[in-house]
Amino acid sequence: MFDQNDIRKIEERGSSVSEVEAQVERFRKGFPWLDIVAPATPGNGIKVLGDDAADRAVAYYENASVAGKCKFVPASGAASRMFKDIFAGLAALEEGKDPGADSSAGKLASNIEKFAFYTREMFGTPADNAEYRREVAAKVLGGEGLGYGSKPKGVIRFHRYPDGECRTAFAEHLVEAQDYMRNADGSANIVFTISPEFGKLFEDALEEVKAAYEARYGVRFSISFTCQEKSTDTVAVDLKNRPFRTEEGELLFRPAGHGALIHNLNAIEDELVSIKNIDNVSNDRFLPVTAKYKKVLMGVALSLRDRIFGYLNALDKAGDSVCPTLCDEIERFLAEELSITLPPVACPSERVALLRSKLDRPIRVCGMVRNQGEPGGGPFIVKSKDGSTNLQILESVQINMGDEASREMLAGATHFNPVDLVCCLRNYKGEKFNLLEYVDQDAGFISSKSYQGRELKALELPGLWNGAMSDWNTCFVEVPLETFNPVKVVLDLLRPAHQGE
Repeated sequence: MFDQNDIRKIEERGSSVSEVEAQVERFRKGFPWLDIVAPATPGNGIKVLGDDAADRAVAYYENASVAGKCKFVPASGAASRMFKDIFAGLAALEEGKDPGADSSAGKLASNIEKFAFYTREMFGTPADNAEYRREVAAKVLGGEGLGYGSKPKGVIRFHRYPDGECRTAFAEHLVEAQDYMRNADGSANIVFTISPEFGKLFEDALEEVKAAYEARYGVRFSISFTCQEKSTDTVAVDLKNRPFRTEEGELLFRPAGHGALIHNLNAIEDELVSIKNIDNVSNDRFLPVTAKYKKVLMGVALSLRDRIFGYLNALDKAGDSVCPTLCDEIERFLAEELSITLPPVACPSERVALLRSKLDRPIRVCGMVRNQGEPGGGPFIVKSKDGSTNLQILESVQINMGDEASREMLAGATHFNPVDLVCCLRNYKGEKFNLLEYVDQDAGFISSKSYQGRELKALELPGLWNGAMSDWNTCFVEVPLETFNPVKVVLDLLRPAHQGE
């Protein structure tokens, strides 16, 4: 299948021939459907906390002992998808075809003064005509203007404040982190995953605000940038599942999706990690509710951590004489708090070993918002390979839409995960988990793509908050919709969460 040149190129990427062969075989075999038991709903997999319970969770977080906190922000995406409709509008305008005032390009032009990146010097006075629409689109996207069409989403100016300050999405994450992720020593640690070609842009964005924010908020930022490892790229195949080759005869490798970031997350030394996408930020007016519910999620996570650690220590102390009462209590905890039900076991020692294996895992607490039609993974109770159940975030491509029962359960999902997670990454002995040991390799994706006009199939690794965390202990908590304010297209910046008073 591979010649010596292929083998050399594969090894130069930090991969191996056996790994690439396994990827090709995966295309041929596909991925199994997930065995869904039920959608997770309030009272059945999703916790809905009242005001008092939320306040107790915040207090628990603020008083808990933690071996370092860190915010982890996937930020490698370019803004090209954010401006997809504007690119289309510009192409039409340059061909003399005006898409009109109601098109995306038209709405961008007519509302240009409301965007944080607007300046009168660049965009002048808004006008309702095709030439002005073309001019605005060209200046927003092109290199002679803002060049946003080829920049990462993180460095685009999202918000303007009454004092004239304009913040990028990147800057808003710094402001958030100093509020709810500050360590006891006054530091705030943030890891941004970026694409290598955007490194200088992010470094400039940091330089622009770091000193001013540290003085304003009395914080010390520790910011690091990390890139997806080339060794996690996966080989593409043609429509007959043969390795795809370029016109030059070279194998084509593609980034394997956000699931590859489990390697970057695994490199973090801090115990408590908050994960949030680069585009999910809002105007300062929404910071109080955002910060409160991040603290709620962290309080729930640390409370679960401490109960799990208590049970593991109790099992250690009991040794070979673990009493059935303790095992019964642990089983109730797993069922009530984590929706984990266990398969039958043959003997008491096997029961203890199973309970220990279920407890001693990384923890994640995922914020869930009421489904309002936004894209995102859904919460489900799923049966695992060993016969136990647990909570999973599933994408629609993992669900067998040809099965009526599966379709009904998908339709019954009331919430979705807006990539709002809190993770505990150390075990009860204070050691770091090796997160790569808890990935379900059978939970990846196959997608249709193209290269220079030729169709191909691409392989995505198990998603970071999907299969890459499949074997974690998981808890779902409802959070207010106000905490979820993504910017998927540029016109989303006109929503109230991204505008001033």
